[in-house]
Amino acid sequence: MLRVRQATKQDHSALREIYLKSRAQYFTWMDSSKLAPEDFDRDTEGELVLVATNGARIIGFVAVWIPDHFIHHLYVHPDYTGQQVGTKLLQTCYETFDASPPLTLKCIKENAKALRFYRSQGWHIKGDGVSSNGAYYLMEYGGIHRT
Repeated sequence: MLRVRQATKQDHSALREIYLKSRAQYFTWMDSSKLAPEDFDRDTEGELVLVATNGARIIGFVAVWIPDHFIHHLYVHPDYTGQQVGTKLLQTCYETFDASPPLTLKCIKENAKALRFYRSQGWHIKGDGVSSNGAYYLMEYGGIHRT
């Protein structure tokens, strides 16, 4: 059964693995030889990390910078894509954070699959920019799934 809970220290190695595997498989515009398990530690420092589990196995996570309601990372283990894991993680964010300020995230423009997913979940493009990872869309949650 799919559940979402706050991450613990015991989850750390599984989260590192998901972060590394997902980026290596889906971020084809990045040089995968420069990816390392330790990237997870640096890239989620100070963020609330929620994990999706199927039984005892961690199958995805979302990391949120709480002060800005900014979803910094959402990753699903490659073996579990297309199984509503990302949707469940987002729904938990909608339930956890109030609407002010609205939830936001950045989606790399080259990541067409993620862009389709976020749009299907009620997100819209608010702006754009460029980061060290490439050109991105700044997206905001439109609230159609909020309960």
